[in-house]
Amino acid sequence: MLQRFCLWKWLAVGTAVATILARGLAQNDEDCKLARTGPPATIVPIDEESRNGTILVDNMLIKGTAGGPDPTIELSLKDNVDYWVILDPISQRLYLNSTGRVLDRDPPMSIQSIVVQVQCVNKKVGTIINHEVRIVVRDRNDNSPQFQQERYYVAVNELTPVGTTIFTGFSGNNGATDIDDGPNGQIEYVIQYNPNDKTSNRTFDIPLTLSGAVVLRERLNYEEKTRYFVIVQANDRAQNLNERRTSTTTLTVDVLDGDDLGPMFLPCVLVNNTRDCRPLTYQASLPELTDPAHVNPISVTPPIQAIDQDRNIQPPSDRPGILYSILVGTPEDYPQYFHMNLTTAVLTLLKPINRDLHQKFDLVIKAEQDNGHPLPAFANLHVEVLDENNQKPYFTRSTYEGFILESSPVGTTISDNQNLTSPLQIVVLDNDVEETKDPQLRLFLNDYNTFFTVTQSGITRYLTLLQPVDREVQQLYTFSMAASDGVQESAPVTVNIMVIDANDNSPTFSNISYNVKIYTDMRPGEGVIKLTAVDADEGPNGQIVYEILAGDQGDFIINDRTGLITIAPGVVLSVGRSYALTVKASDSAPPAQRRSSITTVYIEVLPPNNQSPPRFPQLMYSLEVSEAMRIGAVLLNLQAFDREGDPIRYLIQNGDPQQVFNLSQSSGLLALGKPLDRESTDRYILIVTASDGRPDGTSTATVNIVVTDVNDNGPVFDMFLPKNLSVQEEEANAFVGQVRATDPDAGVNGQVHYSLANFNNLFRITSNGSIYTAVKLNREVRDYYELIVEATDGAVDPRRSTLTLAVKVLDIDDNSPVFTNASYTVCVPENLPPGTVFLQLEAKDVDLGADVNYRIRTQEALQYFALNKYTGELSLLKSLDYESFAETEATFTFLVEAFDSKGTMPPGLATVTVRVKDMNDYSPVFSKKLYRGMVAPDAVKGTVITTVSAEDQDPPGTPASRVRYKVDVVQFPYSASIFDVEEDSGRVVTRVNLNEEPSTVFKLVVIAYDDGDPVKFNTTTVEIAVLQPSVIPRFTQDEYRPPPVSESAPKGTVVTVVTAAALNQTIVYSIVSGNEEGVFAINNRTGVISVKKSLDYEHVKSYELRVQADSLQVVRSNLRVPSKSNTAKVFIEVKDENDHVPVFTKKMYIGGVSEDAKMFSSVLKVKADDKDTGNYSAMQYRLIIPPIKDGKEGFVIEAYTGLIKTAMLFKNMRRSYFKFQVIATDDYGKGLSSKAEVLVSVVNQLDMQVIVSNVPPTLVEQNKDQLIGILERYVQDQIPGATVVVESIGARRFGDGYSEEDYTKSDLMVYAIDPQTNRAIMRNELFKFLDGKLLDINKEFQPYLGQGGRILEIRTPDVVANVKKQAQAVGYTEGALLALAVIIILCCMPAILIVMVSYRQRQAECAKTARIQMALPAGKPASTAANNLYEELGDSTILFLLYHFQQSRGKKSVLEEGDRQRVISSFASRAIEAHKQSNINGSLNNNLPKSSSNITFLSDENPLTTQNPLYVEGVIQSPAAAEFLRKRNDTLDTLSPSGLVLRDASLGGSHRAWTVPTHVTKRHVPGSLSRPVVMDPIQWQQERLKAENEGTEDQHSGVDISSPLFQKLSGPKLTVKEKARQFEQQALQEMKQVRSPDAKSIRSPTHSICFQEGENVLEQSPKSVVPSPCLRSSPLSSPTPCAEVVEPEASAVPSVVVTHHDYPEELSPPPTRKPTPPSFRIKKSVCQSFLAPQTKEVTGSIPDPPKIPPPPPPLLPPPSPPPLPSPPLLPPHLPPLPTVSLSSSSSSSSSPFTTQHLSPAKHSKSPAKQPAVPPPATVPEPPPRRELKGILKNIQNLAAIEKSVANMYSQIDKNHVLPKHVSKLKTVATPELPTPEPLSEPSQQNGNLSCVVEELEKRFPSQSTAL
Repeated sequence: MLQRFCLWKWLAVGTAVATILARGLAQNDEDCKLARTGPPATIVPIDEESRNGTILVDNMLIKGTAGGPDPTIELSLKDNVDYWVILDPISQRLYLNSTGRVLDRDPPMSIQSIVVQVQCVNKKVGTIINHEVRIVVRDRNDNSPQFQQERYYVAVNELTPVGTTIFTGFSGNNGATDIDDGPNGQIEYVIQYNPNDKTSNRTFDIPLTLSGAVVLRERLNYEEKTRYFVIVQANDRAQNLNERRTSTTTLTVDVLDGDDLGPMFLPCVLVNNTRDCRPLTYQASLPELTDPAHVNPISVTPPIQAIDQDRNIQPPSDRPGILYSILVGTPEDYPQYFHMNLTTAVLTLLKPINRDLHQKFDLVIKAEQDNGHPLPAFANLHVEVLDENNQKPYFTRSTYEGFILESSPVGTTISDNQNLTSPLQIVVLDNDVEETKDPQLRLFLNDYNTFFTVTQSGITRYLTLLQPVDREVQQLYTFSMAASDGVQESAPVTVNIMVIDANDNSPTFSNISYNVKIYTDMRPGEGVIKLTAVDADEGPNGQIVYEILAGDQGDFIINDRTGLITIAPGVVLSVGRSYALTVKASDSAPPAQRRSSITTVYIEVLPPNNQSPPRFPQLMYSLEVSEAMRIGAVLLNLQAFDREGDPIRYLIQNGDPQQVFNLSQSSGLLALGKPLDRESTDRYILIVTASDGRPDGTSTATVNIVVTDVNDNGPVFDMFLPKNLSVQEEEANAFVGQVRATDPDAGVNGQVHYSLANFNNLFRITSNGSIYTAVKLNREVRDYYELIVEATDGAVDPRRSTLTLAVKVLDIDDNSPVFTNASYTVCVPENLPPGTVFLQLEAKDVDLGADVNYRIRTQEALQYFALNKYTGELSLLKSLDYESFAETEATFTFLVEAFDSKGTMPPGLATVTVRVKDMNDYSPVFSKKLYRGMVAPDAVKGTVITTVSAEDQDPPGTPASRVRYKVDVVQFPYSASIFDVEEDSGRVVTRVNLNEEPSTVFKLVVIAYDDGDPVKFNTTTVEIAVLQPSVIPRFTQDEYRPPPVSESAPKGTVVTVVTAAALNQTIVYSIVSGNEEGVFAINNRTGVISVKKSLDYEHVKSYELRVQADSLQVVRSNLRVPSKSNTAKVFIEVKDENDHVPVFTKKMYIGGVSEDAKMFSSVLKVKADDKDTGNYSAMQYRLIIPPIKDGKEGFVIEAYTGLIKTAMLFKNMRRSYFKFQVIATDDYGKGLSSKAEVLVSVVNQLDMQVIVSNVPPTLVEQNKDQLIGILERYVQDQIPGATVVVESIGARRFGDGYSEEDYTKSDLMVYAIDPQTNRAIMRNELFKFLDGKLLDINKEFQPYLGQGGRILEIRTPDVVANVKKQAQAVGYTEGALLALAVIIILCCMPAILIVMVSYRQRQAECAKTARIQMALPAGKPASTAANNLYEELGDSTILFLLYHFQQSRGKKSVLEEGDRQRVISSFASRAIEAHKQSNINGSLNNNLPKSSSNITFLSDENPLTTQNPLYVEGVIQSPAAAEFLRKRNDTLDTLSPSGLVLRDASLGGSHRAWTVPTHVTKRHVPGSLSRPVVMDPIQWQQERLKAENEGTEDQHSGVDISSPLFQKLSGPKLTVKEKARQFEQQALQEMKQVRSPDAKSIRSPTHSICFQEGENVLEQSPKSVVPSPCLRSSPLSSPTPCAEVVEPEASAVPSVVVTHHDYPEELSPPPTRKPTPPSFRIKKSVCQSFLAPQTKEVTGSIPDPPKIPPPPPPLLPPPSPPPLPSPPLLPPHLPPLPTVSLSSSSSSSSSPFTTQHLSPAKHSKSPAKQPAVPPPATVPEPPPRRELKGILKNIQNLAAIEKSVANMYSQIDKNHVLPKHVSKLKTVATPELPTPEPLSEPSQQNGNLSCVVEELEKRFPSQSTAL
């Protein structure tokens, strides 16, 4: 058991130990393995240039422990090339080891990855595991693209088409390279804007940025620009745009001259602003008939020369030559005389010129290039032929035909036609004299010089008659005439003068009388005798008419044309009768010129005779027969008449031997028997007999037959004339030969005409068959012609014949040899041996037998070249040296010529250009054999170490002289891998970032080579020493960024201080880059950087300086050692200052605004630019607008946008314009300012045009500025400076009334402003400007409107078009419309007048209401509300209103209304102005309105405006003026009436003249001052006469001069108020005396009140109440007391008589129309008389006088006919009213209601019945002024006032009842009138006013006008 237990125990222990051992062994096996899953290799990325010690792998995760006391593994690195990796075995980290070097992925190191093995040794097991670590070096964008060349060059011909790739030099390795990897190393090319060449980026483009191919985008023009500097930027394609690096280079594009311009003649004077030459005319002169050898070559002024405008075509061998020729000229035969050398333009004369043929030659010279360029040049050549008198005069015509009437008087000019309408003109010229000058020739006649003579001066001569001519004697005068110039005599010409017949001969009978016997058996119609009269005249003058004047007894008649007398019809002859016939023969001339003669025919009647022979009707027969007449045709009936009736036999007795005709023996018919042939026999005279068989019974007749021709023969050529002809070439009008053809036909059928069937352009034939050359023939073109001549006759259907002639052209020497090429260009290498043939010339002469020879014409070329005379081989005489040429191009240009040794023509020329080719004679030579340089051990890539330089002595500018550099990579390959040399500059630079050991010296071999042929080179050595780091200074900062420097900083301002340090070294600072313009300076010892030149922020905003610090010892060795540590960057920002004023984009902004523009509508936008930035370029705008009407601003502007808007409405302001200024201030209105002008014109659619295009409105809106610019340019072509303004852009409107819209098309509404007139251009003119250029505008619109986009039409705006359309729809013509307008105007004139009158009435009513309210007195304080207007207004005002109420309702004539309105001016003035203050003289204060100078009298019908008597304009308120008025009043205060009148006139002004009537006696004077009646003179006289006739003798009191009144007048002067107060006191006292019972002698006064229309009214002071009619107030002076007894006559004498005014036009005129009364207006005058009441006494109170004196009445117009006075009426119980005096004046048509007299309510009885009068009341003070209230507040118009007046009358009727007993009053002026019956009822007495007012209110309601 125990053993078993132990066994199990040991078994367990063993198992545990085994387990532990197994685990240990397993653990040992896992060591060195990776503790991670995944691929076995560890791949980590790292950026290049990472700093030393950068962790590559943080933990390798290898199992096991490498450190500590018991390491299990041992880690080490394997394959660690260059020891880039460091391993920390304990932490299993890998570090980057870049001590003294840089991990650079880029060449030359090109470390793209590092692969190392981490070797792990398992110490326990001994196993080794290698773990691969792959370190991928990631690229950083640390290298900028580098162009292989600093500059690139390409030459492009100006003719290169747009779109051509012109430069591909950036492709491959020739462009920019970037050693970075991936996108960081990929290059893109773009063209940058070059401020120094602003067109380069527009002219060229790089569409494919990766390839860098430069493409031409705009056409080049060498004449405008020859070189472009294109800035090309290369940038990499880093993903982060901000990290992309760029570099730039300049591509120089030289434009080569292309052959795009033609030649130009010299001298060239350019037309302004063009490259075109003005027309040039060369001049030459030649004497006539001069041998060409004496004048050749012809001297031309200036010499003819042309050059190619393309002067720099490269290579020069491509430059064309110039060929000269004469293009055209006049006269056309100029080629016979002149020849121009094809290449030299030498003009030669070919043969002498006869000035008689040609006086001058005008030739057009053409110069063209020899390469067929289509742009030749032209010039004029004028050759003047100098005269020599060797020409005969000549007539322009060979024969002259003239006509003259035989009755013409002496001196008559011969005419050139039978109608004698124009004279015969004889033109004779002399080629020695110009055709326009009188040749001064003498003309003479060889015959008939006694009949005719010729005028002796002038180019045109005339023949005149010397003696009368007689046509009957000689009808034709033929003579010859010649002309002589004194030396030469012309060939004679024939003159035929035909004498035209005049009726100067009478018809003549052969016998004076004739005796004829006739027989009784002769029948009617049988001939008796044929009379013949002869007239020598011709035509109608010789045509004879016969008639029997007397003696025929009706038995005979005569044929008026033939003269045959026959027996009249129905006549039976009787034997034994005899007749004596008087026959007259007259010609057929006009009746006034007709001539006649008479003869007598005696006829005897005999018995019948049976032995008479047959008689033919005529003795002579004539007829014409065509030769084509058919055989058997009957030609004539020759039947004879035999009186006895015997048979007649007819025979042809003679004239037809060949029996061509057949005559019927029995019938006498003549027929054709044989064919006729006119060519053999053309006339037959037949003698025909008729016989009745008796021996004496035969009679004869003659038949004259003319055979007429038919065209039965064709022309026949004369075959004996030669058919083989010849002619020399180059001769025009040369005779070739002659043909002749004949035609036997007659007339036109036999006339032969010649023509050519071929070669009509080369030959011509005359009418006689002579053949000439039409032009100069050229044998070299054609030497043989077969000429076909055609002959035709003149028939309508002519016959033709042809003949063929052989014409051979004979050769002359007329051609010069011509080279196969006009110019030869050959390239000859320099140093060729003499005798070398380098060119073969060839010339040909097309003339026959020509022998062509060659020679060199340019003498200078003979020393270098030789030309074989016969073969044309061109060879060298000596070797050529390229370097011997001073010019840039080594060329020889000379002329060679080829000539015909046997001929006379000038030689042919050609230009030979020999270009000498440079053969690279010299190699480049370095300036030093050994160059030295130093470099820092850590110098960055691109560091400049030193510069090598070599020169080549080959000619500058040639490829052989261009030196370039490269590194020899063979001798020192390592040095070549880290250093490089720039190809063009020779600078030695580092190729990579260096990491070299200090003190190392590298050698570098540099090669300098040229581009010559062959290429030559040279070498030099450069030693480069690597410095110790300790001697290289180190800056404290890599970058310095000082604060910004103000651009206004003065020179010397410190910018910053840079600091560097080095061990035991003196530091020297310098700026190595970024300071090319020398703006900054650095102190080389302190490092202080300061401003050296002025800064300009707008030019350069920032600077990036690169400063370098070097040790002094390095500097002394003239070396620099750039490195990372001794260079630093200084970034200097320039701070902007406000140093630039704003500049407006335009000096004047022109815009427009529509009439219907709303408020704040946009007008235009102004813009000002400022070169400053920030707030300094932020503008604030404001306007300076001149004052506008009504204080309106007109326009406003948005302060910060510059948008000008409207600030008013412009309705009806078309054609107006506004000019103002806009001011722009920068810095938001706080800085600098500038201004511009603004012009805004007001327009409407009448000024606009609509441009309709087929593109949407959105597209037009997008390109609006460009399109308007195009339109503006075309408008400015017509009106300079004009501006086109867009009114609107919208969809196209079309259809009826333009109501439809099409959004696929657009309407652009525009107008144009003319800056000269400041107004819109007329719409029609704008249409002309644009429509005429529509095609051109569409072409320019094309780029903006797209393909197919164009303007469809230009039309008028919708509104204008609709108006036109509506006008057209009416169908009227313009005349009809005008007539319609006139009719409308005529029809509207009455309506307009009615409206105007109504308006004036309403205006007058409104003014009347206003003034009435102004005239109302102040109300009573603390009183109850008034019940009516009467209580509210009071007495005086109611009286005034009553008057106007009645006046406005009455019916008055026009003249009467004017009179009465003027009379009451004083009433209205005082009523209206009573409440106003006045001066002493009664004039208004200065503060009163001017409107107070006029008074308007209110009336519904006739408102009247007159002068306010209270207003005296211009009176100054000064003491002197007051004193003047006082003295004037004192002077006028006299006792005489005239003195009173003058005083009043002085107060009233010059517009009124008040006079006392002349008939007023001295006893009437005192009373006249108190009488209130105002009359015109005629009315007053009538009143006076009527009163005298009645014989009443009334007493009146005299005026006592000693009375107090007159004493006061002569005493101290008082004011108006004082005088008024005295008047009131005196009046009260006198009233008391009058009312006392002791005054028995005083009679009761009579007061009359009559309501009659049309009366003149004079009112006293409105506030003065006179209690007694005997006491009245005068408007001129203080009141005058009445006498105790008042006579009736005194009341009839007016106190004031109104006379005519001296200046009636100065007053208000009478009303312009007479009111038309209604038909139902009452015509009857209603007058009632009232007696003063016997029981009631009324005490009158006198109120205070007015504050202004009563004004004098105005002057009346001429008086109307005297009216009849009316009986007075007195209303009882009236309240106290102001006294109103009326003068009776009426007319037959007056209305029945007019107030005549209103007196105070004082009614007295007789003295016996009169009770005591109570004492008068005290005079109350004037009430205070108050506002209107009560009823007055509710009065708004006349209607309300009138209604209140009517209510007032009702109150009067109720409160004041008239007594029943009314006494009859005596009439004052007219006792003849009947007295009206008294009224029985009070209503009839008191209701007169109320009834009238109510009736008038019902019938004539007033036109109320609201105030």
